[in-house]
Amino acid sequence: MRTLRDAKIGETVTVRKLSGEGPVKRRIMDMGITKGVEIYVRKVAPLGDPIEITLRGYELSLRRADAELIELADQ
Repeated sequence: MRTLRDAKIGETVTVRKLSGEGPVKRRIMDMGITKGVEIYVRKVAPLGDPIEITLRGYELSLRRADAELIELADQ
């Protein structure tokens, strides 16, 4: 299982599934991260946290813990 945390800088990936439960999953979905959306990984901070991504025409920074909850489709 590959997650957004494993994606490399400059890679475009597709969301397959969201893990997590309750408020955490709801917050990720409210940010626009849903099944089938394409995400472009722009930057990763030097210590790996946060990860800066582009999706649906806007930029977003995610904590590494949240990125682990986003499973990616096989490329």
